[in-house]
Amino acid sequence: MFIYFYMNSNKMFFYFILIFSTMISISSNSWFGCWIGLEINLLSFIPLISKSNNLMASEASLKYFLIQSIASINFIFYIILKMIILKNFEINNIMSLMINSSMLMKMGAAPFHFWFPNIIEGLSWFNSFILMTWQKITPMILLSYYFNKNFLIFSIILNIFIGAIGGLNQTSLRKIMAFSSINNLGWMISSIMISENLWMFYLIMYSMLISIMCFFFYMLNLYFINQMFIINLNPMIKINMLINFLSLGGLPPFIGFFPKWIVINFLMMNNNYLLTFIFIMMSLIMLFFYIRIIYSSFILNYFKMKWFKIFIKNKLFSIMNFLSMISMLGIMLSTMFFF
Repeated sequence: MFIYFYMNSNKMFFYFILIFSTMISISSNSWFGCWIGLEINLLSFIPLISKSNNLMASEASLKYFLIQSIASINFIFYIILKMIILKNFEINNIMSLMINSSMLMKMGAAPFHFWFPNIIEGLSWFNSFILMTWQKITPMILLSYYFNKNFLIFSIILNIFIGAIGGLNQTSLRKIMAFSSINNLGWMISSIMISENLWMFYLIMYSMLISIMCFFFYMLNLYFINQMFIINLNPMIKINMLINFLSLGGLPPFIGFFPKWIVINFLMMNNNYLLTFIFIMMSLIMLFFYIRIIYSSFILNYFKMKWFKIFIKNKLFSIMNFLSMISMLGIMLSTMFFF
């Protein structure tokens, strides 16, 4: 995969522009500069996800373009309206709500999440990883500049519920990962309301865990849960998958629980007991459908398929083993902070 990116200079150029556009947005000192960064980001991501020989990828790129364009139009419209009518950027509930809405639509957060699972379904695992992690950075930082607290709390609760309930009846691994991303967006929005450093920590942890999962599915060419029934893998790969899924679900004592525990701690300190309760209960549902995926590969094997054994000799799996060991270090980290 990495050799392919190295060889393909066009793709490398667009990935560079993708990173550069995010830097433009987050370092800009004007709203107009932020909007330009968002537009460059959109126009650099479209060529990466569209493939002329793949109908689903072409459809996904068109849908992505339309949704992001609508969000960008809303964003620039409200900024110009605010500057013309009010001449300044004093806190105004209606305007902050409108700007927040366009940012939530940009990142695929509830109640504007409708496009997100459908577009993920048409992407490769690497592009899905970018959409679930890197593409959330700019809207999230712009959201932190000018947010409507009550609206964001409403959005957080919707994200948590939709992410957990939406993933229950899915058989596609990409859609399950998309709903997992929507659920984690709820955690991320609450963390950015608390502190930008906490949000960065959460994003880094989430990106690490989701990269392992996307890499694993890419290597084994897995896209649906029923493909997990027939794969006979060596036990080490299965154990790695178990560790990383439980870590992604936020089960203590794995490292994925650590940022979630910090968010819960801050919510408890601010007396947000109902929000904390919703977070914890929905995390149990998330763990349920993660365990369903693991159960498929661990327990259910077709005995007639025993001759069909997958042996993967790849140095990149040693990296995955190493990252899984880091996830196990969560035991020591959480113990150190609990006592």
